[in-house]
Amino acid sequence: MDQFKNRASGLDSPGYNAASLAPDDGNDLAYVTRAVWVGVAGDLSVVLASGDAVTFKNASGWMPLRVKRLNATDTTASDVVGVW
Repeated sequence: MDQFKNRASGLDSPGYNAASLAPDDGNDLAYVTRAVWVGVAGDLSVVLASGDAVTFKNASGWMPLRVKRLNATDTTASDVVGVW
C-alpha cells in the first residue's frame, strides 16, 4: 500500500520514475529530471530546464539537476539514470 499516493510531490521529494538516459545532441528527454545518477564518473554535458547548457567535469553519483537534455558531445560519463 502506498501511503503517500495522494500527496503532492515537490522537487525535494523522492523520485517516482526513473529511466536510463541516452546522450543525444538533438532531442530533449521525454521528461525533465528531478535528479540524475551518474554510475560511471566522467564529464556530463547537459541542458538544464532553464535552457542553460553546462558541462559538469568529473561528475559522479547523485546530481540534483533539472535536466531536459543529455548531450552526446562532451559527455564521457556513463550509466546515467534520470529520476523524475
